[in-house]
Amino acid sequence: MNEFEEDIPMPVSPLADYFSSSVINVFVLGVIESQISIDDSPILPFIKDSFLPISTRFSSIMVVDKKGNKRWKQVDVNLKEHIKIPTFPTIKPGKLYDNYLDEYMSKIAMEQLPKDKPLWEMHIIKYPTITAAGTFIFKLHHALGDGYSLMTTLLSCVHNVHNPSIPINFPSSRSSVESKNTNAMLNILPQTASMALKSVRDFGWSVLKDSVIADDKTPIRSGHEDVGFRPITISNVSLSLDSIKEVKNKLKVSVNDVLVGIIFLGIQLYMEANNYESSKAESTAMVLLNTRKTRAYKSMKESHATKSDAPWGNRFHFMHIPIPKLSDTRPLNPLEYVLEANKNINSNRNSLGAPLTSLLLHMVNQLKGPEAAAKYIYKRLNNTSLSISHMVGPVDQVALVGHPIKGIYFMTVGLSQSITVTITSYMGYLRVGFGAEKGFIDEHQLKSCFETSLEMTLKAARNVAVRTKL
Repeated sequence: MNEFEEDIPMPVSPLADYFSSSVINVFVLGVIESQISIDDSPILPFIKDSFLPISTRFSSIMVVDKKGNKRWKQVDVNLKEHIKIPTFPTIKPGKLYDNYLDEYMSKIAMEQLPKDKPLWEMHIIKYPTITAAGTFIFKLHHALGDGYSLMTTLLSCVHNVHNPSIPINFPSSRSSVESKNTNAMLNILPQTASMALKSVRDFGWSVLKDSVIADDKTPIRSGHEDVGFRPITISNVSLSLDSIKEVKNKLKVSVNDVLVGIIFLGIQLYMEANNYESSKAESTAMVLLNTRKTRAYKSMKESHATKSDAPWGNRFHFMHIPIPKLSDTRPLNPLEYVLEANKNINSNRNSLGAPLTSLLLHMVNQLKGPEAAAKYIYKRLNNTSLSISHMVGPVDQVALVGHPIKGIYFMTVGLSQSITVTITSYMGYLRVGFGAEKGFIDEHQLKSCFETSLEMTLKAARNVAVRTKL
């Protein structure tokens, strides 16, 4: 039996254990849109020679040893069992297959991966949609790694569409982000009493939210105990990164702050449209925070190094961010949502509340076992209304096995919430994905409210010259 620690010089993240439990089973669907019709002939050699060597996890199954601990065991991989090429019904010439693709994605989102095979699949959709001539869908278990790790995997498989020798470019990151990494903060004592008090307050509030205080039931939170295992619909919206940067530069915030603010306003518009009183309810989002020392993507060799500052695996915290309520007493200002998101996200980044919560989770694992820790994670997700995660993709166009990539987005499925929102940047555009509980959330109305929120925010930003107090 090969232990993961032996195959890759880094410990197995406990989150891999938690996310493959009886109460939580989380997958990632990575959607890659091809600009040309898909030729599947090079896929098998690509998987064998390029994909599998990236990590031994891609050729391993999860087993339980005599002590009850889960380990990675390498096995022989029958690639044909992992590559799926569906057949859709024939439609009229000139028609597109978007509805069939949506139904197919909803179907595979709910299907469990066989435990006796490595935890991934590749689905090849050879039918045109409004956005692509064909679509590659990677379904990967979250135990294999988080979004950062899986994006690093993708980047190891693609190349510049015009010249493979040209390095892939990414948006530059602010150096200040790396210096404020919460993992590094764990190694120093808070320098001021206010910092310590704030951390204690945040930690206490997080524990209460995780175990006692649940969000109100609203049009965005059904509160169903089995919501993570219920069918979902998957949709997405594409928008210009330049338009978001326009707001970012006006308000002196980050792109992520702007997006979270727009999402929050869109959520409130959706709630108000379905139940006016619910827009005043207590609702909370879990915003993903990458805890690596750097956000910059590293090569696979660097990610697997013993002392890597961007290690492979699951390295993240969830931050509790309250969703601002609509007000009856003053006019709606969309920019308040962006500024409130900026304030709360920065406050959480600079607090030890999230790392302390992770330490608590570690203690639960040590004292009661991984199943108890998984139940704790389930409870903290189920007590909140939605999750938001953001991945940065290449600036320039890239190609996968000779197929120029037109668009990229992803969706996390299996979280115990009625809505999951994901954000992916690529080639100057952002794809905002919505995973919504089927039969409870109206995904078309949700998208419409997000688009309205975007328009309102852009219009408001264009009416201010610089950031001011609102």
